[in-house]
Amino acid sequence: MSNPRDSDIDLPGSSQDEIQKIKIMRASIEHENPLAKEVDDMTLRRFLRARDHDIPKASTMFLNYLTWRRSFIPRDGISKDDIRNKLAMNNIFLQGFDKLGRPIVVAIGARNIPVKNDDDIEELKKYIVYAMEKACSRTQKDDDKLVLIADLKGWGFSNLDMKGHHAIAPIVEQYYPERMGKVFIVHAPSIFSFAWKLVQPIVDQNTKKKIVFVETKKLKPTLLADIDESQLPDIYGGKLPLVPIQGI
Repeated sequence: MSNPRDSDIDLPGSSQDEIQKIKIMRASIEHENPLAKEVDDMTLRRFLRARDHDIPKASTMFLNYLTWRRSFIPRDGISKDDIRNKLAMNNIFLQGFDKLGRPIVVAIGARNIPVKNDDDIEELKKYIVYAMEKACSRTQKDDDKLVLIADLKGWGFSNLDMKGHHAIAPIVEQYYPERMGKVFIVHAPSIFSFAWKLVQPIVDQNTKKKIVFVETKKLKPTLLADIDESQLPDIYGGKLPLVPIQGI
């Protein structure tokens, strides 16, 4: 990643106009919060793009992120002891990279257990942050996005968690913006169309554009178009076994 203290910014995929806006944004946020000096240019670009290159809005979003991160994530990261119940679901996995070098996250929807109370919601928030931190730590220096395979085989309404989704969606969208490079939804049952109508309104517009619903009969060739067989999870005909997020 680019050194945040470099006067010249070299970011593949950025126009000169975008680079100039990153410089202006950096000057603004460093004045407000010195901790911004430790953040790389690629991170600032994500926040800038998330707010359609509106510098004041992107700066506010980023400063809110710094405040949240300092208060929510301990210096040593989220402890497994704080998310024991969610880890026991064994529903998020991380292994392999797509052809662009982006880490692959697999989420098994049928293993999701909806939240029941406020303590459950807080643990779910910590669990999602734990998973995002793990996945983001594996991104490449020239591409900080992730690939998600959302597997809905066996999913039913007993797994639908609107309260939980409402709790974690703001975290992902506000504090991990522009992280999703592509989302594959596989093995979606017919009843998911109803659930999708409920969830869709609170899904970020940029994320919606990256979602691909994969036909089961075309599952392996569709995934192989983006992921080499050596990096594809074995449950989809690839070579890699699934590794639970806590095992990384």
